Amino acid sequence: MSAAGAAGAAGASAAGATAAAIAQAIKASGAIVQIEPEDFLSLLGRTEGALVVTAAGGFFSDPSSRILPSFLARWIQKVLPRIQQANYKYLTAYKGLIFFTKAEKPLDLPNDIELIAAKKIWIPA
Repeated sequence: MSAAGAAGAAGASAAGATAAAIAQAIKASGAIVQIEPEDFLSLLGRTEGALVVTAAGGFFSDPSSRILPSFLARWIQKVLPRIQQANYKYLTAYKGLIFFTKAEKPLDLPNDIELIAAKKIWIPA
């Protein structure tokens, strides 16, 4: 086998391993149902003492982000505030399914829930 053929085979093997890892993440997480924030709140209203995991996100939400140099990120946040697309993510379980929603503003959650603040919520694609 030529060097180019071996490199191609190694790349295909790596791509296959990545696809397998993504498939395993989806299997481990089970079914995740994305719903609108209003429907999420309605669901919580039907569940006493629900467990809710929440995390704030967005492109510039993490000031330690290294995507952009810090001076550029500060300038964008100061001069162009609309670019800062903050969002709030929520997860809860109901009758064996996981429900997920994302909102532009924090949701007004019921008082009787158990809330866990996570650093990040990642949903497999």
